[in-house]
Amino acid sequence: MPHSTADMIASADTSVFGPSPRPAVRRRRPTSVLPGFGASAAITSLVVLSLIIFPLAVLVLRAASLGPAGFFEAAWTPRSRAAYTVSLSASLIAATVSSLLGLLVAWVLARVPFPGRRLLDALVDVPLALPTAVAGLVYSGLYVKKGWLGQWLVPLGIQGSYSYLGIVLVLVFVSLPFAIRVVQPVIESLDRDTEEAARILGASRTQTFLRVVLPAILPAVVTGFALALARALGEYGSVVFISGNMPFKTEIAPVLIVARLEEFAYAEATTVAVLLLAMSITLLVVVNTLQQRFARNTQ
Repeated sequence: MPHSTADMIASADTSVFGPSPRPAVRRRRPTSVLPGFGASAAITSLVVLSLIIFPLAVLVLRAASLGPAGFFEAAWTPRSRAAYTVSLSASLIAATVSSLLGLLVAWVLARVPFPGRRLLDALVDVPLALPTAVAGLVYSGLYVKKGWLGQWLVPLGIQGSYSYLGIVLVLVFVSLPFAIRVVQPVIESLDRDTEEAARILGASRTQTFLRVVLPAILPAVVTGFALALARALGEYGSVVFISGNMPFKTEIAPVLIVARLEEFAYAEATTVAVLLLAMSITLLVVVNTLQQRFARNTQ
């Protein structure tokens, strides 16, 4: 059957130039339950601005109204310097102890099966739900001279209540769950085949832990340390009952802020709060920088 002229031209074009291109089909973007970037960014900015930045900015501006000389005079008194020293030193010690104990407890909960493990796992979160004032009352009752533990420890020269040791104890109590909960899921997700390979190659348990396990969980341990430090540095409720609040000895910075407010010394209370805020942010930035460095080294 003879072809028409148009058919012959279309056949020639196809044979020379190939088949005609098909129109491009647009791919549908995957739908998301969350709103778009604009709405999400607006909501996030509003929440951060209203709940974090705005209150802290008001605090800083109120302290800045005193001027540099007035700020330094109100925030750097001998009593406030002693309170800063007690707060920072006790918080660092408590965060270090919580990190070490948290690593041990997290390892046991993640790797060692034993009866009652679920109950112990649930008890780890009790300090998060328990009012901190209750913890202070319990610890002060335990370590007083006639308490259940104090009657044995005080004759040995170990004073738990109304002492620096009592402050560290309650700070460990309130900060320990943070150190555990950050490290535990990381330990559970570790590949045990790598540990078995190290043992087959002749590595001891200590070498396997230090060279295989520890580098993998170190960023999580540092994160737990940062959270425990932040929690301990801002603690008030438990410390106020067990420390005795003695100036230059067992008075921490949050207690000093409340004491200055009760004395109607609002300027000094504000400056102490701002300086404590600056210390907290500086410590968290340093710890987060170390965490990121450890994370890059393990990759």
